[in-house]
Amino acid sequence: MVDKATGLGGWRGWRAATQAALYGEDGTGGFYRRSEGPAGHFRTSVHASPLFAAAVARLLCRVDEALGRPSSLDFVDMAAGRGELVTAVLAALPADVAARTRAYAVELADRPAGLAHRIEWLPEPPRQLTGLLFANEWLDNVPVEVAEVDSAGVARLVLVRDTGAERLGERVSGAEAEWLARWWPTAGEEGLRAEIGLPRDTAWASAVSCLDGGLAVAVDYAHTAAARPPFGTLTGFREGRETPPAPDGSCDITAHVALDACAEAGATAAKGAARAAVGARLLTQRAALRALGIAGARPPLALASTDPSAYVRALASAGEAAELIAPGGLGDFGWLLQPVGIAHPLDPEAEAG
Repeated sequence: MVDKATGLGGWRGWRAATQAALYGEDGTGGFYRRSEGPAGHFRTSVHASPLFAAAVARLLCRVDEALGRPSSLDFVDMAAGRGELVTAVLAALPADVAARTRAYAVELADRPAGLAHRIEWLPEPPRQLTGLLFANEWLDNVPVEVAEVDSAGVARLVLVRDTGAERLGERVSGAEAEWLARWWPTAGEEGLRAEIGLPRDTAWASAVSCLDGGLAVAVDYAHTAAARPPFGTLTGFREGRETPPAPDGSCDITAHVALDACAEAGATAAKGAARAAVGARLLTQRAALRALGIAGARPPLALASTDPSAYVRALASAGEAAELIAPGGLGDFGWLLQPVGIAHPLDPEAEAG
């Protein structure tokens, strides 16, 4: 929808505006289809250290064991960017597991040149998977509507133009109103905002339903019902810096994820796929990575005398690990683990981390 007087998009909800800005009005163009890819604008755990991919590889091995080492093991990298994670996970797997692994990168952008032929590049995950579906910073880019409470205490949809200018639209109603009441009640106080996560619940349930057996994991900026941000989390990123969100295709547009709502939606999908469904688990990245062997401890100082090169390497690795699990940073990311037909592959004691 374009305003002929200005050449800019007219007033519309944040969901439609974000969809067009990130992925293109007609399936072409958009921020995520640009040549530099997401890594040109923000740094994820995948880009922070190869230790992250190594931990995901260990998790895939645990899923493999829980499944009884099937002849074919699936690994799906959701929102694969340019294939960095799936490539690194395959490289980190033991030879016997790598030989049985079918790798899929799910991404709307075109397949990058030079990606290994064994990695299948798809716009959506295949069905009847057995293995690990891993979604690192995917759900935060599933577009959602934004609601704001007006002076009468009524939650209304926020409308936006390409410039980022906003105004209030119609009252939130139907399934979106039900979602707000269940997951993010706004208490009728003027100016309070919420992101209506219903499309993310649907997207996550659809992803979980692709598994016949195994584990689905979502890693993202997150919050739960006990601590919803009163004014929402919608923001933009451009060239490594946070910026006011403007749905003009020049920046990433993201909002934190209500992972507890996603977990409930995913549980229904998991039960539909397997009778022996196990409840979802929410962890911090710090707890999850510690359970997968990333501690961030400094190497013993004595190593500096006996093997200086090894000490320097170990010190660098410890620094990378510390960044991945740091409080107030990447360590605070949420991990939603949704098993389908298997027991939890991470030690329950990790929840205390």
